[in-house]
Amino acid sequence: MTHDEQLQQYLLPNYGRYDLWPVRGEGAQVWDRDGKRYLDFAGGVSVCPLGHCHPAVVEAITQQAKTLMHVSNWYCIDKQAELAQVLSDDVAGIRGKSFFCNSGAEANEGLLKLARRYGVQARGVAKPKIITFSHSFHGRTMGAMFATAQEKIWGGFGFTPEELGYLRLPFNDAEALELALDCNPDVVAILVEPIQGESGVNAVTAEFLRKAQRLCRKHQVLLLLDEVQCSFGRAGEMAGWKAIVPGDEIQPDGISWAKAIGSGFPLGAFWVRDVEITNPAGPTRLCDLLGPGSHGTTYGGSPLACAVGLATIRTILEEDLCSHARQIGHDIAVEMRGWNHALIGEVRQFGLFIGFELNVEAITPLAGGKAPSIFLARKLLDAGLMTVPAGPSVVRWLPPLNITSQDAAEALRILRLVLDGLAQHSASSSA
Repeated sequence: MTHDEQLQQYLLPNYGRYDLWPVRGEGAQVWDRDGKRYLDFAGGVSVCPLGHCHPAVVEAITQQAKTLMHVSNWYCIDKQAELAQVLSDDVAGIRGKSFFCNSGAEANEGLLKLARRYGVQARGVAKPKIITFSHSFHGRTMGAMFATAQEKIWGGFGFTPEELGYLRLPFNDAEALELALDCNPDVVAILVEPIQGESGVNAVTAEFLRKAQRLCRKHQVLLLLDEVQCSFGRAGEMAGWKAIVPGDEIQPDGISWAKAIGSGFPLGAFWVRDVEITNPAGPTRLCDLLGPGSHGTTYGGSPLACAVGLATIRTILEEDLCSHARQIGHDIAVEMRGWNHALIGEVRQFGLFIGFELNVEAITPLAGGKAPSIFLARKLLDAGLMTVPAGPSVVRWLPPLNITSQDAAEALRILRLVLDGLAQHSASSSA
């Protein structure tokens, strides 16, 4: 039986996969089973900040696998303690505590659970509510998918977000947020992505983020940031929100992390600010609300996972890849915008988190019923460039943070070649 036959017979059909079988990767390059080479600007959907098989990551995995791969969270794990300090000191830059898990969805589940515990214990709210925002994406576990304000994610599973204690507001609408908090005393937290990835690289405005923090403090509501896709240098800063509001002005109460933290090894985390909160039983710390028995994981924070996380983050910091991402991302965006191409509209760029809006009207007739973003991503793949659709009309570039100017030039050349071919086809079809 071939691999193609095994996939069809034994795997659930929940993914709409491209017919590409990668077998090897190195840096920003991937080779398929037929030996064809691709330039990887998908990065496992923002998961590979150092590219494939980076020596520091390979060494960390090799050495830790030969030493101790897994024990249990019944015991103290030295690499967990080291990584937790790095997350507070070098990523958030704020005093707090972390919990380690395996994915972004799990990290967001932890934040949602923290918010509800905070509401019940510290605020005395019997049925806490959480605000999320239009076009968001927080994961596909039950809690995370109902927090996601997209019906295509939660529809068909028997409930609505409102039934499970979620309120949905327009993204970047500070007036709507103020009204909702004034009218809903049972709201205990807001969860927002500083830069929405799945819906098209859409960022919060600095004005919205500042006002959201003021409103949260006024109403004793937690400010929770979903940084699963935009952190660890992706947006040109270790903390993605600092690409929107630089410095220490924004002080989130909780942050979810995953994807790039483990360079492809399953690792996620959520972080909680070390701040005193009121409690009927007496003052306590927000970061201590989830005490023994309140939350847990079997695999999360293993010695192996945390060794990879440390190697990844330390390499990003030591090689100053945030600065590199800002510069080369800027150069890519300037080049794209300078084309004034008929098939591209707005180019949105934060570090090496890049999304370009497509001319849907021009591409749709060529797409054969597919979403324009999926259609173009397929055409780019055929030409040797791996990219990621983001909603129906945006294509994302999520390359390694350490790409070279030659890598960028090659990607731009492929994109321009494909776009010009489609534009010519569209013009001849219209003639």
